[in-house]
Amino acid sequence: MLDQKQFALAINQIAEEKGIPKEEIVKVIEAALAAAYKKDYGKKGQIIRVNFNSETGAIKVFQVKQVVPDDIEELKEGEEAGKVEAEKTEIIYGESNRTIKPPKTAEGTILTADGEKPKLRYNPEKHIKFSEAKKEKPDAKTDDEIERELPPQSDFGRIASQTAKQVITQRIREIERAMIYDKFKKNEGEVMVGTVQRIEFLPSQQGKAVLVDINRVMGIIPQAEQIPRENYRPGQRIKVYVVNVRETPKGPEILLSRSHSELLKKLFALEVPEISNELVEIKAISRDPGERTKIAVSSNDANIDPIGACVGQKGARVHAIIEELGGEKIDVIEWNKDLAKFVKNAMSPAKVLEVNLNKKNNSALVKVAEDQLSLAIGRQGQNVRLASKLTGLRIDIVGKKAEEVKPPKSEEAAKPEAGKKKTTDSGAAEKSEGQTKEKAKTAKKEKKEKKAKKTEERKENQEKKKNKS
Repeated sequence: MLDQKQFALAINQIAEEKGIPKEEIVKVIEAALAAAYKKDYGKKGQIIRVNFNSETGAIKVFQVKQVVPDDIEELKEGEEAGKVEAEKTEIIYGESNRTIKPPKTAEGTILTADGEKPKLRYNPEKHIKFSEAKKEKPDAKTDDEIERELPPQSDFGRIASQTAKQVITQRIREIERAMIYDKFKKNEGEVMVGTVQRIEFLPSQQGKAVLVDINRVMGIIPQAEQIPRENYRPGQRIKVYVVNVRETPKGPEILLSRSHSELLKKLFALEVPEISNELVEIKAISRDPGERTKIAVSSNDANIDPIGACVGQKGARVHAIIEELGGEKIDVIEWNKDLAKFVKNAMSPAKVLEVNLNKKNNSALVKVAEDQLSLAIGRQGQNVRLASKLTGLRIDIVGKKAEEVKPPKSEEAAKPEAGKKKTTDSGAAEKSEGQTKEKAKTAKKEKKEKKAKKTEERKENQEKKKNKS
């Protein structure tokens, strides 16, 4: 009998900490106890089964025997049962001594190395004849199992505890790894939320890796999958894309990414209901992680504006994604089945004058006004590079001088009126200027005449004074 409280507490604690079902832990304990009992008290060829009660800590040990026909051939003295029972063993094939599972017929019957059915020999430690089995179990049939409880051993509890501890620890670790692998394998290609634990150099990743805790399981963001210049802090909550899950000798390795284009696609699906409901479709993504992204969208509903749906009211939806990616700029572009129009949209924010496609070379010649040339190319060629990746074309850009740029028809129609107006305004200005000069000349003449008149009057007054005197 094992310590009831100790085992019950251990089982519940392991189940809670490791997230392993309690039933699985009990199975592991039973297998470990059976192995421990057989090692110390069992006989060669015996099949031992243990029934462990996790609530009371009680252990029952059984010897299991298979019901066989009465006319079965007896095991010869000195012959080992394992060598003649092909269904219980593996067989060595060929000169390479490679161990593989024994072959089977179309019906599923196991064959020997010679292609014959194996000869089952009676072993009293693992077999019980049909007539004898009927005495213990009246409804027994061939191939049934008969369990016989074995007497308890006085020191089995102590031995079992020591032996089982090692086996249980190993098996629980294996179960835990298998559960982690299965769980995250299903989440490949999905976005998960994790907490940054630490940053450390990992030789296997050839650089500094970010270790992220996702539901008590550690994932890795290799340097190649990180956003350049993004700062990761312990305790920081981030969304990550599960790229790959693989088994290693040390357990499952979960590869995560912050720079993958699919991360952006999944984030839009989370923020934009129209995308998750397939009313708006993401056609293509071109991403320069941490800097800029172009995303082409189209609508499957004529009443829905794809760009407006993705941007959201006052830019709320797209800004939530920008914030999650540390300020990465996002251009939402309308996809068009007309490739020339799609290229024109992809070159945004630059205004494109003309697009010439060369399907043979899978390229496009884009013409823009000279003042739009630097905007079309972008800083260090970023805009044209992203547009090229988005459309799948090699894009060449040429600038056109102002005099080469033909204005829109509306502007051309306005030109004669503008000229006429200009001419009319010019004649009026000349006429006004002449009138002003004439007025100034008349005023000057009148002023001169007034001055002469005053001078004449002054002389007359002086003459009158002299005559009186």
